[in-house]
Amino acid sequence: VGFKSLEQFVAKGGLGEGAELHSDFYIGAHFGGFRDAMAHPLVLDMAIHTFDNTRQLSGADPVSVYCHTWNPKHSWYDGDAGAVAIFEMTDGIVYTYRGSWCNEGCETTGEADWRVGGSRGTLTWDGADAMHCEVVKPGQTEGFSRELETVEVPRIAMTNEGHEYLIRQFAEHVLSGGASGAVPVECPYDDNIKSLAMVVAAVESADAGRKVNVVW
Repeated sequence: VGFKSLEQFVAKGGLGEGAELHSDFYIGAHFGGFRDAMAHPLVLDMAIHTFDNTRQLSGADPVSVYCHTWNPKHSWYDGDAGAVAIFEMTDGIVYTYRGSWCNEGCETTGEADWRVGGSRGTLTWDGADAMHCEVVKPGQTEGFSRELETVEVPRIAMTNEGHEYLIRQFAEHVLSGGASGAVPVECPYDDNIKSLAMVVAAVESADAGRKVNVVW
């Protein structure tokens, strides 16, 4: 409900013209098994979900990325469990990602902590229930700092949430006739592949130590 409410608020122009998005993801996850042996466990295993959300919120496509990954000394992973990435998106939007799979204490939710900025103001969301938005009061033309006002983000009502929401939506999509049916699907493969491309490009950038283009 939190993310869908945020998505709807941004889509309706609540923050004005999109400018930037920032997300922080920090969880100390002791999986064991194959993830512990991956070269880039955070970026390859988890970051795609946050990248998906970025594309949904911004309505923009990825253009390029510079990504730096590392593995802290205390890490229980073989590969790099920490990452910082800067994505250039279409429409001049910039998105930054910071995260760690081995950061214990003060953990975020799996949805990450968000800061979304636009031409009218800024919204923060903790990935759970806490959402705060401030926008510039209209009609101001002078002063170092413009006067702000707090805006309530309307919470949408959802019968189903999380995986249940997506599974039900997919089933309804198939039963209605698939691509030619009446029920659209939330994450069609021909669009979702762009999020996968962000993952692949981030790994390429980290390994090469330079900015790379995102292609799909």
